[in-house]
Amino acid sequence: MKRPATAADPAELAAFLVANPGIAFLDVYYTNLAGVPRGKRLRAHEFLSAFETGRYLPGSVLVVDITGLDVEESGMVWEDGDADRVAWPVPGTLTPARWLGDDSAEVMLAMHETDGRACDLDPRRVLANVIDRFTADGLTPVLACELEFYLVDARRTPDGGISVAAGADGRVPAHRQVYGLDSADLDGDYLRALWAACDALGLPTGAAIGEYAAGQYEVTLAHKPDALAAADDAVRFKRAAKGVADTRGRTATFMAKPFAELSGSGLHIHVSVNDERGRNIFADTRPQGSVALGHAIGGCANLMPSSIAVFAPNANSYRRFRPNSYAPVRAGWGVNNRTVPLRVPIGPPASRHLEHRLSGADANPYLAVAAVLAGVHHGLTHAIDPGPAVTGDGYATGERLPTDWSHALALFEGSRLLSDYWGGRAAEMFATVKRVEQERYNSVVTPLDYDWVLRSA
Repeated sequence: MKRPATAADPAELAAFLVANPGIAFLDVYYTNLAGVPRGKRLRAHEFLSAFETGRYLPGSVLVVDITGLDVEESGMVWEDGDADRVAWPVPGTLTPARWLGDDSAEVMLAMHETDGRACDLDPRRVLANVIDRFTADGLTPVLACELEFYLVDARRTPDGGISVAAGADGRVPAHRQVYGLDSADLDGDYLRALWAACDALGLPTGAAIGEYAAGQYEVTLAHKPDALAAADDAVRFKRAAKGVADTRGRTATFMAKPFAELSGSGLHIHVSVNDERGRNIFADTRPQGSVALGHAIGGCANLMPSSIAVFAPNANSYRRFRPNSYAPVRAGWGVNNRTVPLRVPIGPPASRHLEHRLSGADANPYLAVAAVLAGVHHGLTHAIDPGPAVTGDGYATGERLPTDWSHALALFEGSRLLSDYWGGRAAEMFATVKRVEQERYNSVVTPLDYDWVLRSA
């Protein structure tokens, strides 16, 4: 067993425990292909060994589905005896986890083979593979994630559904107040606790806004010239948002479409690219940005159909794609236009960047960012023409995007380009996991089947 150079030094643990006396529990976790954090809760006498020799975890957890079931079709359950891999702490991610108590902390893990090689099925490694392409060209992607989510009551309704959570004063919002400050006041206790938890985690969270539906919020994370760390921020934010909600009898859900009649939740990915001198190559006095930004848009548009299975990884994800819903359904790009999937926001010339708006909040942040950056790099490398910008209603023009789960998976499986950027084995295994999930989902007989067909057929 070889220690990788990228593992956090035990000295980081020692300094952390001096600064945070009384820590008795440590959650160690990584995020698998299905986008679910999985790991262990350690006691104090186990902390040091996790940093000195890593933690052994069965390889099968890399490819379990979103419910935690084995995916035997992966060949990683029985064929190799469910052999262990080694998970090592990620530098800079050891922090207090305030929602778990003053005696608790957490640290992210990166999965490795026993010989010290990074595991090619770890989503962090997948994203790192794409970032390496930029580095080889003397470029640095600068990235931030915006996440939308709902606060719902932790108790299910009598019919098994969900309902928007009541605020601290017991009121349940009855209708949408987009950007209304009353909604922020209503959930002020939650937002204060969330910001405090994020500050303890070192997460660069900014403003929270009441989104287009009752109980829906968006929180911004700051841009970073480290795309892997920015994706880490998104994963850690989702965990904190859920954890803080749990302490208040609520659930923070990042489902793409938790309510049929209300707006869905997205993961908006903001990207610019710096050159070797730290200058934004998308910067331009023109609202549409530089020629390089146009090429990046062209590359993202080119890869978009084959990437939708990543941006919309679950059956529920496809319920989000509805016309006039702020979830794009047609290809296109535009300036200061929220009806298209690729938007160039207005702002000072130096801040010119691309906002990729297609992904649902339920997507794995590492894989979603990896797909977006693959498109950006592909466009820059091949100088791909973005075509004319969309003006006006993007729901009324442009090619219809694939919004069927099976079709999206077929397009993903057929993309040699994405497979090349990700590493072929990771792309193959992601498709395998999602195909199995689809089969399992479709095999369930639901109450709707009875409502529609029981007496009618």
